[in-house]
Amino acid sequence: MQILQTLSQTSLDVHILWTSVFLRMASYSLTNQVLTLFLKQCQISESQIGWFMTLTLVGDTVISYVLTWNADILGRRNIMIVGSLMMLVSGLVFATSTNFTVLLVAAILGVVSPSGDETGPFKTVEEASIAHLTPAGYRPEVFAIYGVFATTGAALGSLVCGFVVDYLHQQLEFELVRCYQVVFYVYAAVAMVKFAIMWCLSSKCEIYSDNSPVDETSTLIEGELQEEEEEEDEDEAPLKRGGHLSPQTRHYLSKLMVIFMLDSLGYGFMPSAWIVYYLKLTFKLSAAVLGTLFFVTNSLDAISLLPSAYLAKKWGPVKAMLFTQAPSAILFALITYCHSFPLVAILLVLYSPMSTMDVVPRQVLLTSIMPKQDITKVMGTVNIGKTMARCVGPIITGKLAEHNRLNLGFLINCVCLILADTVLAINFIHLDHEIIQTQRIDS
Repeated sequence: MQILQTLSQTSLDVHILWTSVFLRMASYSLTNQVLTLFLKQCQISESQIGWFMTLTLVGDTVISYVLTWNADILGRRNIMIVGSLMMLVSGLVFATSTNFTVLLVAAILGVVSPSGDETGPFKTVEEASIAHLTPAGYRPEVFAIYGVFATTGAALGSLVCGFVVDYLHQQLEFELVRCYQVVFYVYAAVAMVKFAIMWCLSSKCEIYSDNSPVDETSTLIEGELQEEEEEEDEDEAPLKRGGHLSPQTRHYLSKLMVIFMLDSLGYGFMPSAWIVYYLKLTFKLSAAVLGTLFFVTNSLDAISLLPSAYLAKKWGPVKAMLFTQAPSAILFALITYCHSFPLVAILLVLYSPMSTMDVVPRQVLLTSIMPKQDITKVMGTVNIGKTMARCVGPIITGKLAEHNRLNLGFLINCVCLILADTVLAINFIHLDHEIIQTQRIDS
């Protein structure tokens, strides 16, 4: 079985990166369950919460830009160590302060996820390292397992948070603000563990390592751009270009940015932190019920990632993205018109696994069409662009919440995603056949 063979052949560095994303997403999920509710308990209005999320994402964008574009110079391991320290500091600030300005500065300069999703430089550097350490034929499975660790961590974080908050509030009679701050102490503790394991990464993760196990470049679009790069030696290309992107990369990057930014624009209107807020206020749910719901949805996300790797190899990454994103967007939009929690819960349970089945195909697409020396910068640019697009939504969502129209965020998300899928199909579906060929492993 391909997945078992992949597990047996992956290096210790890849295992460490799997552990890293598990811990990080568990901590993000912990804080995501309480972030909006904590800010509300601090007497911060919905409109201010929207601005808080937007400014946090702007800070993430700037920090991610600086760190990811210099990751291959400063060292990927060093970047992940610094990021872990940023998580630790921001967690401690949230655990000890209720001042809006102090919290905002900590969120901007530190690493706090306002959406429960990836934030900061981690995802970019980890994905680039995994692509660097893994032959093309094994990448769908390796990225799928990476995603399983991420969503499993998120599922456990949601479940633990819900029951911890209810226990502290109902059994120990802690004030809600104090309950939420305990969660941020846990976030800081996880950051300390993550900081420790990042020191265990070897030099093989670095792009210029002499003992890197993978030495390959993308050849999918060489035919289209041969006249632009025919004489360039790919091993020395990063030095010759002085850090600039290759013609191969520039050929597709602008189109990719439109697709992923449209996707994130929609997601920014209704990230999971606002979903938690909407469910809490609309249906008066306890923290344990919310934690259990998100545990179920994140668990289904984890299960769906392995089939998504199979679909990426069977159909190609572009078709795999298209055939899962559109149905998930429609399910999400239907929540706009639902006034019953059981029905909303069913829609979220159906939506969640399909919404994450584009993750592995997207990673396969990016790492297949880009030269290895540009992968860190490309993923960094894409993730920065996605974060920038996500900055727009929270401001508007905060206004919608103040006017009791928060449910419209579900519909806006759907419209943006359908537009992104349209651009994806027009510009990239023809690459599926070539990408499938590169994934074949000679026996």
